[in-house]
Amino acid sequence: MSVTRRQLLARAGLAAGGVALGPATAAPARAAPDLRSWKGVRAQFALDARHIHLTSFLLAAHPAPVRAAIERHRRGLDADPVGYLHANEQRLEDAARAAAARYLGGSTDAIALTDSTTMGLALLYRGLRLKPTEEVLTTDHDFYATHESLRLAGLRVRRVRLHDDAKAATVDEIVSRLKRAIGPRTRVVALTWVHSSTGVKLPLTAIAAALPERVLLCVDGVHGFGVEDAGVRELRCDALASGCHKWLHGPRGTGILWTSDRLRELLRPTIPSFSDGESFRAWFQGGAPAGAPDGRRLTPGGFHSFEQRWALSEAFRFHERIGPRRIEARVHALATRLKRGLGELPHVRLRTPLAPRLSAGLVCFEVDGFSPPEVVERLAARRIVASVTPYARSYVRLGPGIVNSEAEIDAAVSALRALRR
Repeated sequence: MSVTRRQLLARAGLAAGGVALGPATAAPARAAPDLRSWKGVRAQFALDARHIHLTSFLLAAHPAPVRAAIERHRRGLDADPVGYLHANEQRLEDAARAAAARYLGGSTDAIALTDSTTMGLALLYRGLRLKPTEEVLTTDHDFYATHESLRLAGLRVRRVRLHDDAKAATVDEIVSRLKRAIGPRTRVVALTWVHSSTGVKLPLTAIAAALPERVLLCVDGVHGFGVEDAGVRELRCDALASGCHKWLHGPRGTGILWTSDRLRELLRPTIPSFSDGESFRAWFQGGAPAGAPDGRRLTPGGFHSFEQRWALSEAFRFHERIGPRRIEARVHALATRLKRGLGELPHVRLRTPLAPRLSAGLVCFEVDGFSPPEVVERLAARRIVASVTPYARSYVRLGPGIVNSEAEIDAAVSALRALRR
């Protein structure tokens, strides 16, 4: 027997009886948005038009369908919190997991719902059961969330440097350096798909092909997820963690963790799940659930921002309506336009590779005579939103996305052309 949270609370006399608010609060019928043009896509966002927003990679705005879904669930929860929760939680959470699996090309059972990339990485590395003699190989280029998750998990870790000059990096250099670093104790390789420090996109498929069969490939995918038209089969990884509130333009405070069958054999949950009926059943019987954990068991329990999580399906649907391949082409075209424009400025030093094979949407650079925070401040004075890479060696960072136009990219280049000492 599978036990749900609703059934558990019913035993305590807390479940609302006979409440079915799902159909009663369904969204009114409305015409599908016209997403055939990029102007039509931009019209789905409530962004302040007085600014040029080039930081959707940091925290993105919600498109209209996501905003509407969040508001619909908020109203339902405000009107009858317990009734709406019990009538909708399992159905809407399953729908979010199914939408993520469809988008990634994996199994619904392999998807755990999280609040962020950081939470997904922590669940992944803290839950890995490696032998004392086995190690994780990561890189100098990875972000704090990966490095700190590995440290807190108490795993044996080594690092490798994949390139010395990000802009001049090549596929052969990256793959060969990583391959040479693999040792007899290496069980897991922990990588980031697109480096937030330089914008370098790792050739994950080529890397996976070069790894020994025994080595598991685990990926922080956040800056490729929602940009690149590639799923877990193409990437050939064993785990992918990503937030959904960046390039995907999903609800804030949502994320996913996908894991392969062979990796889940080594994985144990770190936070009790409220989504897994088998865990509740085992608890009732005074035991522990059997078998490798699936996505439900790996999904952290407790109470979440339900209206945000339940609207996640709409974000995937929005991207699917536009077309993942079309989105990839658009982001790459705008990023290439930006990189070429910056490359023509003698006082700007581009740090991101020009080739789309080794870059995605992030564009990192320096401006002679200005610190990165100064550049961001000067751009902000011209209503252009940029950011600084959060690393010991920092750069200015821009990220053209589906909310941007060619004219906005040209305006950013023009502002940087005028930025001289």
